Amino acid sequence: MKVSDGIYRSGYPNKKNFPFLKKIGLKSVMYLCDEYSEENKEFFKVNNIQIFQYNIAGNKEPFGEIDQNDMANALSQVLDTRNHPRKHRIGCLIGILRKLQNWSMTAIYDEYKRFTGIKTRIADQEV
Repeated sequence: MKVSDGIYRSGYPNKKNFPFLKKIGLKSVMYLCDEYSEENKEFFKVNNIQIFQYNIAGNKEPFGEIDQNDMANALSQVLDTRNHPRKHRIGCLIGILRKLQNWSMTAIYDEYKRFTGIKTRIADQEV
């Protein structure tokens, strides 16, 4: 889904998504987990798509918390137009971007919930 000019959000892409990813002309992908499939890495390499990867642990009760420095670094990559065009951790990152775009908190939460469905985490919404 298009978030803003040059910024898209999605779940974890797979081979059936590759034609669409080529069509939108991605320059970079933001990945906020620790592992990425070799199939995706190869697709991105062949198509000259840069991967920005931050190993950000998810917000899980009672003790997990997203590192704010990692989130700030990821956000700076998303906002850098040289990297355009591009669920839980991504939801937090996009929520921060939406706040900077002066979205209401209600609209931010609604968008987050549309993508997380039944996997909504209260802790993610507290970032």
